[in-house]
Amino acid sequence: MSIKKFVHRFGVMSVKNGFINREQLFEALKTQLAEDLKGMEHRLLGQILQAKNYLTKDQTDKVLTQIGLE
Repeated sequence: MSIKKFVHRFGVMSVKNGFINREQLFEALKTQLAEDLKGMEHRLLGQILQAKNYLTKDQTDKVLTQIGLE
C-alpha cells in the first residue's frame, strides 16, 4: 500500500468515526506538507493529530486497525 493511499484512508476514517472534523484533517495535512517542504522528519497524520490533541492514542489505534495497518 502506498503512503498516499494510507494517508487518505487514515484521514477519511478518522472523520467518518467522528474523531476529528474536516477542518482538523485539513490543518493536519497542511502541517504535514509544511514540515515535509522544510525538510523536517516526516510525520504520519496520526502523529500530527495526536500532537494537536485532536486524536487520542486509542482512537489512532482504532483507525489503524480499521484500515488494516495494525
